[in-house]
Parts: sequence; C-alpha cells; structure tokens
Amino acid sequence: MSAFKDATLMITGGTGSFGNTVLKHFLDSDIGEIRIFSRDEKKQDDMRHELQAKHPDTAKKVKFFVGDVRDPRSIADAMPGVDYIFHAAALKQVPSCEFFPMQAVKTNVEGTDNLLHAAISEGVKRVVCLSTDKAAYPINAMGISKAMMEHVIFANARVAAERGGTVICCTRYGNVMCSRGSVIPLFIDQIKAGNPITITNPAMTRFLMNLDEAVDLVKFAFEHANPGDLFIQKADASTIGDLAKAVQKLFGDTGTNIIGTRHGEKLYETLMTREEKLRAEDMGDYFRVAADSRDLNYDKFVVNGQVQTESDEAYTSHNTKLLDVDGTVKKILTTDYVKEQLENK
Repeated sequence: MSAFKDATLMITGGTGSFGNTVLKHFLDSDIGEIRIFSRDEKKQDDMRHELQAKHPDTAKKVKFFVGDVRDPRSIADAMPGVDYIFHAAALKQVPSCEFFPMQAVKTNVEGTDNLLHAAISEGVKRVVCLSTDKAAYPINAMGISKAMMEHVIFANARVAAERGGTVICCTRYGNVMCSRGSVIPLFIDQIKAGNPITITNPAMTRFLMNLDEAVDLVKFAFEHANPGDLFIQKADASTIGDLAKAVQKLFGDTGTNIIGTRHGEKLYETLMTREEKLRAEDMGDYFRVAADSRDLNYDKFVVNGQVQTESDEAYTSHNTKLLDVDGTVKKILTTDYVKEQLENK
C-alpha cells in the first residue's frame, strides 16, 4: 500500500494474533517501521526471536515498546514519529471480563481514551480501532466495555475532525477463527487428547472470519475512513453445533459434551444494530456506518423531528449467510492454524 511507504505504523496489543497477522501482511512491504506496543515482554521477546530467525532481512523494521494503554506516559514515550496506529489492545475474554469488569473498563475504555488523546496531541495521521460484535446490544461486561470504547472513539474522532487533524475510525467484526483463546483450538486440543469436545449450546450462531480477513477489514477502513466512521465486514456464520462437527470431520469424532451457556454469552451475535443499519452505506464486502452528526443543540430535533430512527432488522449471525457443515469445513481450512494442526495430526 503506497500510503505506508516509509511510514511508521504502531500496533497496540501487537504481540497478539492480529499483530502477528499484520506483520505477515506488512513486513516485506515498503513500510518504514512497525512499532509493537504491548505489556508482555515475554511475548515480545518470543516475537523478536521468531522474526530474526524467519525474516532476518526485514526483522529490523520491527521495534518493540513495553507499555500499557492504561499508562499515558508509556504511550507518549512510544508515540513520537508515528504516522498510523492500529489499536488492538484489549481485554477480550467474556468470562474474565464478567468477573473483573473494572479491569475491562480500565483497558478497553480508559486505555483507548489515553491512546487517542496521545495520537491527537502527537499529530498521528490515522488511527483504526478494533471493536467487536459484542459491542452491539451488549449483554456482558466485555461487550459493554467495548460499546463504551466505541463511543469514546467517536467522541475523540469528532474533536480531532474539528481541529482538522487525526482521522479516527473503528472496525467491528465477529469471532476471529483460531485467535488466541478462541474455540477452534480448544476443540482441536480436546480431540487430540481423546476427550469429548465441550459445546455450550449447539443452536448458538457465530460469525466466522479468519485473521487475514480481519486485517483486510482494517486496511479497508484505513483507506476509506472519514472521521468517526464504523466499518463492518459482511461475514458468514455457522451454528456452534455445525462448527463442532466441522472440526470433528477434520480431526476425528471423540464425542461431545453440552455444558450450557457460559457467563454473558448470547444466542447470536449482532454486527450492526437496527439504528446503525439505517445510516449504513453498502460498499460491497463491507458496510460503512457514518458518524452520528447531530450536535448538542436539541432544539433543532424538537422542531424538525426524525420520523425513522431504525431499520427493520439488525445484521446478525442469525440472518446472514449460514454455512452448513461442509461449508464450515471449507471456511476453517482458510486458517493457517488448522492447516498446521492437520499437518501435525
């Protein structure tokens, strides 16, 4: 991408699954520097050594910064010279956020605000923030914290736009297959151990996308964003029951054990609410939801009103294209993790 030629990109939470995939996409490009900002020095050291072993010619492009989005000083120290930011740092595990909600608030809400204030002050050109389908009609602490994070993003985007500076936007996507802590690696580990796989509710539906698609969504948002835009990828889905059968079809059937819904889980996921769908633009493989441009002068609203405030239905994992077992097999085979596990079967 020509916009990244000789530029400096910072990835918060950069040692995670998303950050590793970004490196795969960008390391051999003409980008100038990639800054990995995260709080786990062990993961940074592992990533550094892997890059040096596998990419000796380009590993020097990657610089590592130990810090935490909760700590404004550590962000400020890593920020000078940054052109663009992909903000992926977050607490993402639904059960742990349910038990420790204030930790989710400190990272997902306050941490995002810290990052965006620093980016605006430093004159960063563009920031793309990563959110989740659980932020739409949230019912759990993780989703609520991410929903609040989105509102922090949109508020900062409005301020930055008024100053004519940093363009801030947001992406929202569903389950990323085989990302750290997700269900497919758990199923595979259970099968390899000869144990039945554990299913919460076979009728649950979940969006399915791979890590490359997640990076493509962020790149699309980077290229097309206006301040405060929300970008959503159109995605296939499957039931949890069919996902389990697809994994078993590839790795063997060791039986299933239905354990019931975990803390804070939904029957289906929503990527775009009815209210958002009303102002969404269909861009082919993606939706762009424009920022809410209303201001605090509600006199205009009282005088003019707004008759239509929501669409007929939201965009959910129940009403998108639902894959059958064979379709789900093809989908999960697009992930490097599943391919590697099959090779080592």
